[in-house]
Order: sequence, then structure tokens, then C-alpha cells
Amino acid sequence: MDYFQLLQALILGVVEGLTEFLPVSSTGHLILVGALLDFNDARGKLFEIVIQSGAILAVCWEYRARISAVVGGLLDDRKSQNFARNIAIAFTPLAALGLLFGKFIKANLFSPMVVATTFILGGFIILWAERRAKAAGAPRIVEVDDLQPLDALKLGLAQALALIPGTSRSGATIIGGMLFGLSRKAATEFSFFLAIPTLIIASLYQLYKERDLLAMDDIGMWLVGFIAAFASAFVCVRWLLRYISTHDFTWFAWYRIAFGLLILATWQLNLVSWAA
Repeated sequence: MDYFQLLQALILGVVEGLTEFLPVSSTGHLILVGALLDFNDARGKLFEIVIQSGAILAVCWEYRARISAVVGGLLDDRKSQNFARNIAIAFTPLAALGLLFGKFIKANLFSPMVVATTFILGGFIILWAERRAKAAGAPRIVEVDDLQPLDALKLGLAQALALIPGTSRSGATIIGGMLFGLSRKAATEFSFFLAIPTLIIASLYQLYKERDLLAMDDIGMWLVGFIAAFASAFVCVRWLLRYISTHDFTWFAWYRIAFGLLILATWQLNLVSWAA
């Protein structure tokens, strides 16, 4: 058994779980940590799919009662039907744009300059959105169930911005929601719910594409990473829901700006192969 490999899996699993649902971009962090651990090859990319699945399961477990109620009420409960409709509407823009432009984005936008720019720009957008939210007063939509189809579409378009590396899927959805009049709580919760179909379908698609890299020898590593991602994501989701009840996202904005500068520094000093 390769204990260093298991340690790599543990660290990357924790990084994935802690960053997937925060407005900081899990992809950027996994690139950096993977490079530092020398685990950014094709096998490492397959591993990222596995640990992402662990993070998804954490959200499913946290909201298992709500998910069960929605699935059970799809045939006869209007509230459940509206919720499922909104998720489907919000999921569509990213799915469609991803299929149309996914190859172009991977070929042209996965560069350290783009990632650093989106990190820093995203930080300033969060600062602006928070100031705007405070000036606007009471939000138009307080709870997730108050969303209308047009609101869901707007949130889906915001999520689609995450196709640009470094943007952060959760960050785009949450901050977009706040700009569209959602409360911080409603925007955050909808981001969690929207992550479930988005990440599950993306993971299954990527797993199918990388199926030739599947190997029984890696099961131990996958298991450690999966459990680490599940546990850290579960803790992070619960913490974030408590955090936003009394705090805003300003600290995440400054963190993004600092991390963007870190990307530029590691790139210029040739410490991390960001282009990979």
C-alpha cells in the first residue's frame, strides 16, 4: 500500500470538500494543490471526478429530507413540481453552453492569466454585490420556494459563467442570485440544490470519457479521497449556512483577490504548471 498516495488522496479530498460549495473555485485550488503534490496528470484528473462525487453526496445527505419530499411529490404536489421545474430551468444554460463551447474553453481559456483574472475580478464583483445588497434593503425573494421560472433562468445563466476557469460555480450562482434580488440564504441554498444535477451529470460524463483510466489498484485511493471530500463538504455546507446568517461574503472576496495574486506569482516563478 502506498501511504504517500493515500495522503495525497486525503489532502485533495479535503480541498475539494472545502472549496466546492464556497465562492472560491474548487478547480483553481485543485490545480494548485495537485501541482504541489505532483498529481496533476490524467490519473489525477480522474481522481478529481471521484472526490467531486463525494462532495455531491454530502449535499444530498444534508438535504435528504427535502429531496425525498420533492421526488415523492412530483406527481401531485404543486410546490414540489415548481421546485423541480426551477432546478431543470436553471440547469439548462450551463448544460447547453457546455456542450457547445466546452472544447473551445478547455483549449483556450485554461491558462494562468485567465484563472488569475477571474479570481481577482470575481472578488471585486463580490465586494460590489455586497455593497449593492446592503443599499437595496430587503431582498425580493427570501426563500427558495418563492422563485419564479424567470428567476431560475437568470440563476442558470449566472451559473453558466462558471464555464470560465476560476469563476466558481457556487460563487457565480450565489452572487448572481443576490444581484437578482434573492436573499443571501435563498441564493446559497439554491446553489446547493442546483449543484446536485449539475455535478452529478458532469461527473458521469467525465467518468465515461476517462473510463480507460479506471484501475482496480486505485480503489483505496479513491475511497480515501471520496470519504474525505464527503466529510469536509458536509462540515463546510453546514458551516456556510450558519455563517451567512450573520455574515456577508466580503472575506471570500478578499481571499479570491489574494488567491488570484498567488496564481500569478506561482506562474511567474514557474512553481506551478497552471497551463496543465
